[in-house]
Amino acid sequence: MSTSPQPQQPEQPSDAPVQPSAYPYPHPRSPGPGAGAGHPQAAPAPQPGQQTFHHQPTLAGLPAQPQPQPHPGNPYAQHTGYGPAPAPPSGGGGKAAGRAVLWAAVGAVVASAAWAAGVFLVGDGRGAEADLRGYTAPANLCTSADYSSFKAQYTGDAGTPTHNELEDPALDDSYCSVSLKKAGSTYTDAYLSIQLQLHKKTDPGPEFTARWKNYAESRTGYDVDTVTGIGDEAYLVSQDTTGGSSTSGSIDATLAVRDGWVTYSMDYSLYLSSYDDDKDPPELDEVVDWLKKDTRATLEALGD
Repeated sequence: MSTSPQPQQPEQPSDAPVQPSAYPYPHPRSPGPGAGAGHPQAAPAPQPGQQTFHHQPTLAGLPAQPQPQPHPGNPYAQHTGYGPAPAPPSGGGGKAAGRAVLWAAVGAVVASAAWAAGVFLVGDGRGAEADLRGYTAPANLCTSADYSSFKAQYTGDAGTPTHNELEDPALDDSYCSVSLKKAGSTYTDAYLSIQLQLHKKTDPGPEFTARWKNYAESRTGYDVDTVTGIGDEAYLVSQDTTGGSSTSGSIDATLAVRDGWVTYSMDYSLYLSSYDDDKDPPELDEVVDWLKKDTRATLEALGD
């Protein structure tokens, strides 16, 4: 009895789909013939009961996508997607950026030129020529200043006045301090200080006005009066606490003058007590008259 030949089992084609694997991609098995770059193989559907593994999808015949790489110069920063960082826009975008940079540079040049022109036209306050009105600062202001009105009232010998001076490219400063004593007094009865300053680099006007015009705002109990006819501006600052008494209180009066870039001040101070020999001190109005008279005489002698 003859037996019919058994049919041969069909040979597994070489291009059978690759079964899913637990190995990380790419699958170690290469795709079979016929799978080219333009014809990727489709992944087979999972069979019932078959375990599937999730791994990065790939296309057969295509190179694997590179992993994200850190930014050059910053090992901790990474791109949010795969592949290299996107290149800057080209074409019209590059031209627009170039124009923006160009206009920024032009704007900076224009701004610098405007600033330079403003400084040239307005000035920075340091290049103006000093307005000294012909004044000179004497080496000894005590012998050059006129305080004859006070000498007429205080005829006693209170010693030699003291003086000092400064000569500098920016400032000439002369100062004199005089002790005043009435005839028959044992001690000094009053004090007189005189100062002349020649500002050769900066205009003292704004600071002079701020200091003397607003003197009462920083010193309580003082009165400030504007004096006309002496220099460009002058202020009388005074305080009288005697209340008509000849044994207590004080009188303080200063006449401050600015003439151009030259400043001048004469200050009188009187302090009363029951021990003073002077029982007839001058009143504030008298002191103010003396200050005005002697200041005018001194500035006329030291100026043009």
